Amino acid sequence: MINIAASSYALAATGFLALGLSVLSGWHGRVQRGTLSAACLATAAWAAALGLDAVQEILWNTGTAALEVLRDGAWSLFLVALLGDWRSDADGQPARLILGRFPAPRAGLLAAGCVYLLLLTGVGIGHWNNDLLPVLGLPLLIGYVGLSVYGMLLVEQVYRNKTIEERWAIKFACLGIGGMFAYDFYMYSNALLFRKLSADLWTARGFVNALTVPLIALSITRRKSWTTSFAVSRRVVFHSAALFGSAIYLLAMGSVGYYLRYVGGSWGTVMQTGFLFGAISLLGVILFSGTARSWLKVSISKHFYRYNYDYREEWMRFTRTLSERGPNLGERAIQALAVLVESPGGTLWQRDAGGRFTVMAGWPTVDTHVSEPANAPFCRFLESTQWVVDVDEYVERPDKYEGLALPDWLLDAPRRWLVVPLMLQEKLFGFVVLQRARSPVKLNWEIIDLLEIAGSQAASYLAQEDAANALMVARQFESFNRMSTFVVHDLKNLVAQLSLMNANAEKHKDNPEFQRDMLETLNHSVQKMKLLLQKLSRSENADKPQPLAVDDVVRQALALKSAFEPHPQLLVEQAGLSVLADRERLERVLGHLIQNAIEATPRDGNVMVRVALPADGREDAVEVEITDTGEGMTEEFIRERLFKPFDSTKSAGMGIGVFESREYITELGGTLDVSSQPRLGTTFKVVLPLHRVAAAATIA
Repeated sequence: MINIAASSYALAATGFLALGLSVLSGWHGRVQRGTLSAACLATAAWAAALGLDAVQEILWNTGTAALEVLRDGAWSLFLVALLGDWRSDADGQPARLILGRFPAPRAGLLAAGCVYLLLLTGVGIGHWNNDLLPVLGLPLLIGYVGLSVYGMLLVEQVYRNKTIEERWAIKFACLGIGGMFAYDFYMYSNALLFRKLSADLWTARGFVNALTVPLIALSITRRKSWTTSFAVSRRVVFHSAALFGSAIYLLAMGSVGYYLRYVGGSWGTVMQTGFLFGAISLLGVILFSGTARSWLKVSISKHFYRYNYDYREEWMRFTRTLSERGPNLGERAIQALAVLVESPGGTLWQRDAGGRFTVMAGWPTVDTHVSEPANAPFCRFLESTQWVVDVDEYVERPDKYEGLALPDWLLDAPRRWLVVPLMLQEKLFGFVVLQRARSPVKLNWEIIDLLEIAGSQAASYLAQEDAANALMVARQFESFNRMSTFVVHDLKNLVAQLSLMNANAEKHKDNPEFQRDMLETLNHSVQKMKLLLQKLSRSENADKPQPLAVDDVVRQALALKSAFEPHPQLLVEQAGLSVLADRERLERVLGHLIQNAIEATPRDGNVMVRVALPADGREDAVEVEITDTGEGMTEEFIRERLFKPFDSTKSAGMGIGVFESREYITELGGTLDVSSQPRLGTTFKVVLPLHRVAAAATIA
């Protein structure tokens, strides 16, 4: 047993010495570098001292006891450094340690330091006065239990007060350091229970500490993610319940372990050690389980609180999530709503330019690509009632949602649970479909009211972002109009130059040199005006809309493209279909779409233009379909860039052609749809309402 104990602590001393020296020499951390290296070296010194004691057949003495207090203090100091940083208040108050939302004054840490000093004093007195050692033994054991509980509390606080990204870096270190404190807690609790230290537990302690070295080293390799920033703090009751439950669990498992030891005979120690290791591993899995945390939160809210939420904390977290800088506001809105009901994710639906509700964001990912008309019964129900819809409840008791008809895509969606309407000024701005919660959550008036008001708040943030984007577009158009002023100035100079040349033409028309200058001037003016016209891709036309035969407008647009290759082909399935529009603008819109198809298609490809009634059987509209076999576009490009003004992939393009096309088609009451596949081609469908002369005359 002596050789085993010496080897056990020698292994721990070697591991922590190597880790401490590695941290000192190569790890470029922040404030944690000094505290981590000090903790590792203090642990190495403590383990080496215990190894020497084992060789001398000494189980416990005051020197190693003092080193153990220093070891615990060093690890606690490292956890405090990892948990917070020192800040000064704006009103000039003394600096204090900020731990999440809860301020911990310096006095708190000073009190913990006093506990350490008292323990060191007691150890020293016992060392110099052996007569007092039996008297101080019991208080010292209680002090060691307190140090273990304090260490476990710090580990729990560090992990809980970090973001998901930061937890990825520190979780193994938390498991290792927490394992050391948990083992000490069990060992000293056992000593208090049986009034003596267990030699077996004392011997295995070195191996247990040595096993934590690779866990801490693994976290060090992830050091780039270790920061001292803070996430939102959890409720104190949640932390206390988790810590108290862990302590009860460890005591129960310790009791079972001792039972196995006494009934197991020669295998008792092996059975006890294996059982305790499995029990501690299971505790670690439970503590790091999102489902377990969710269940604990729901249980605490149900049994210990009158209300389910701490509204101040929840609203601060909700507002902070929505107010973060950067893109992806839609994903953050889903996340803010999902956390309220422990949902693992969802999708955000908003109205697009065509008046349909489509998926604009998904958290963590988008899992559907369908759309829902704004005038569908489902959307009208959400707008009129502003209810949060429980899909499972609707399936079981549809009578509670009178007038509601859920679409098939929602009923067939996996893990669908709640539909939260996003209301803005009594109008349906959008809605969020949340996935089923990790742990069962019973919906009541409090949760539903919270989701409704949170949905309205999220809608205001999303609407503000849309308004900001619209303002940016308006400013871009303002800049474009400002550019037009300079173009007009250049045209004025060209007109003045040509007028002067025309005035001198009668006098010098027989002069060969004047004729050469005149031709050069005309050529320069023509080239200059062509460049100006390329910049001005939009012109105002005061002509009123008039009935136009769509096939005639398409033929005229194609005639202007006859010089290009590949030559577009025209298929008129039904002639004489009329629309009410401005000829020049409609021809420019269709011509732009045809021109894009030609430019995207190689010379040996095909461009087809078809004029017919819509494929869905409607008789009150006409469809112009432009299909090419060109490069095609990705779904992401269509959604994010195709209709965005002043964003073009062409070197000389201004990026307003497709935007202007959709704007004018929408102004006429029609729609512009696009479908495309990379390297296979693109199809634009322009659907315009028919203008029936007979019906118009009857109404007149």
